[in-house]
Formats: sequence, structure tokens, C-alpha cells
Amino acid sequence: MKHRTTLAVLLAVLAGALAGAQSAFADTGDGHGNVVFVQTNQPSGNRILVYDRGQDGQLAAAGSYATGGNGGAAAPGTESDRLASQGSLAYAPAHQTLLAVNAGSDTVSAFRVQGDQLTLLNVVASGGQFPNSIGVHDGIAYVLNAGGAGTVQGFRIGVDGLEPIAGSARSLGLANADPPNFLSAPGQVGFTPDGRWLLVTTKLSTSSIEVFGVQGGLLSATPVVNPSATPVPFAFTFGPGGRLVDGEAGTSSVTTYGIQNDGTLTNPQSQTDGQAALCWIDRVQDTYFVSNTASNTVSSFRVGPDGRPQLVASVAATTNPGPIDLVSSDLFLYVETGVTGTVDEFSVNDDGTLTSIGSVTGLPPGIEGIAAK
Repeated sequence: MKHRTTLAVLLAVLAGALAGAQSAFADTGDGHGNVVFVQTNQPSGNRILVYDRGQDGQLAAAGSYATGGNGGAAAPGTESDRLASQGSLAYAPAHQTLLAVNAGSDTVSAFRVQGDQLTLLNVVASGGQFPNSIGVHDGIAYVLNAGGAGTVQGFRIGVDGLEPIAGSARSLGLANADPPNFLSAPGQVGFTPDGRWLLVTTKLSTSSIEVFGVQGGLLSATPVVNPSATPVPFAFTFGPGGRLVDGEAGTSSVTTYGIQNDGTLTNPQSQTDGQAALCWIDRVQDTYFVSNTASNTVSSFRVGPDGRPQLVASVAATTNPGPIDLVSSDLFLYVETGVTGTVDEFSVNDDGTLTSIGSVTGLPPGIEGIAAK
């Protein structure tokens, strides 16, 4: 009997340890699974604002957390687009980890996410100047540094936050200042859905989309440099079959590309929305929404079976001044406005149209970076 009791105690201890290890990357199950994160990007101290999403799509404030770093502003310091990027705030769902750039401190912060509560894990050097975008795939994150020559630096995501990957830094060979001009700062870094490639848009510096091969968390020594079909490639997502869907600001166009096995982009198909400064893009089911920061509008597209973008609505919605980064959560779309400091809320209807359901107000001008879980 004594041996059985001892065995039972040991099993209980082991079960508890296993549960604790599993919970390190697990949600709390407290009902706060629908959460939106907003980055304030203030030079005096960057913060993450947390919002619970109600069933009606409206956001309710749930907390504010210091990142341990400072926000930044690309030259010439426009309020509407201080970071000049998409993906400055990234959520890694498999690790329940939120990653934020501190462009004014050249650092990146990692938070553990439990429900709608954040715990700061660590703050690490970004590996370059003016970090402005983060791409995540499985347990790997790459940070885009937009200043100077431009670099991408790799990190592993662990229980203690971010750990730099030795030998992972790659130069983009740019010639930017620090901070960079918002037109020449590279716009986004991101992985293809299968994790085989890492892409970087260079905007006006070279108007190219640079494609690195990925193997074992490391990148190819140099990227395949692909000229964009229209000027100023900015932000991107992916469509059916892994086709690249890129927002290109020069002609306010959406362009799609096929990605070949050697990293080249082929068969570009472009369509303008007739607005000004199409920069940010997000996909909700089969509809792609873009922010037109100079027009104060959101447009909508679909992509046909042949890869051709099809304009659904040139003005799917109007926004407060300076729409920038946007994110979806289920069938709701949230659009940051950098000038007025709001998050405009929309429901996405079955036909892809948008219905305004309100705005979160009172945020500081210059906000940039939004993510959801």
C-alpha cells in the first residue's frame, strides 16, 4: 500500500509538472480569446494597448503595457505613418507570444499572452537600426531593420522570449539614413505560408521585392531581387496556392505574383483602386482590404482564378484621417488612423462589403502596429 501511495504521489507531481510546461505556451481559457493589440509607438515610451473584442465587434480597453523601449518616426516625421511599415506588431499563436518593435531604441520586445493579459519576457537588440516590421513562422521570427544598409535579423521564440540566431543577419544593401525616409524605408518582412521563403519589400529605395530562401532558421546568403510590377511595393499577404498579393503605393495598385522554386516572382497581375497611397493590406476570407492613407478610404479586391486582382469597391469605407495598418479578427476589420489616433471598427458582410460599427478614440497621434488573436 505504501508503495502504491508513493507511486500515486509521484504521478501527481509529474502530471503537475507536465501541465505547467504545457501552460507556458497555452492560453488561460478565461474567455478572452478575441483580443486586439495596438502599439502606441510614442518616442517617450512605447506601449501596447489591449482590447477585448465583443460579439458585436466593438473593442473594450483591457490593459496597457510598457514595452521597455521607445517608439520612432521615419523622416520627415509625418503623423500618419511614423514607422512606414506593415507588421510592426506580430503575434505568434503557437507560442502565445506578442512581438513589438521599438524603432526609437533599436530593440524588440517579447510578451507572453495569457487571455488579455501580457507579461514582458525580454527586450533584445534588433540587430540593426530602426526596426519596423516582424515576420513570424513556427518558432522563428525575423526582424526588418529599415535604417542604414537595411538588415534582417533572425530570432528563435522561446519560453523566455527572443533569442538571436547566430549568423542569421543579412544585409539589404540599401543606403538609408537613420531614421530612414518613409518613402525609402523597406516596408515589410514576412514568410510565405509554407515557410520556405522570406520576403522583404524595399519601397522606393529599389522598388523591388527581395526573396530569401529559408532552411533551418537561416537565410540564403543573398536574396533574389525581383523588380515590382508597379512602383513602391509596400505591404503584402498571400492568396490561394501561396500566390503573393502585394500593395504597391506608387500607382495605388494591388499586384499578385507567382513564386517560383528559385525565388523569382512571375506572372504579375496589377489593378489600381483609383485612390491615393494604397499601402496596407489584409485578407478576410476571399476579400482583400487595403488602406489608402492619402484618400482616407479603404478599398476592397478579390483575386480571380487566373491571379488577376479584381476591384470590388474603390471606396469600401471611409475612415478617420490617415488610415494605416489594419488587421482582421474573424469577420471584423480594424483600421488604425495615425493622424487622429483612432482604431476604426468595421464588420465584414457576406458579400465582402464593410459596415462601420464605431471607433476607438483617444489614442495618441502616431500610433502604428496592430495585431489580433
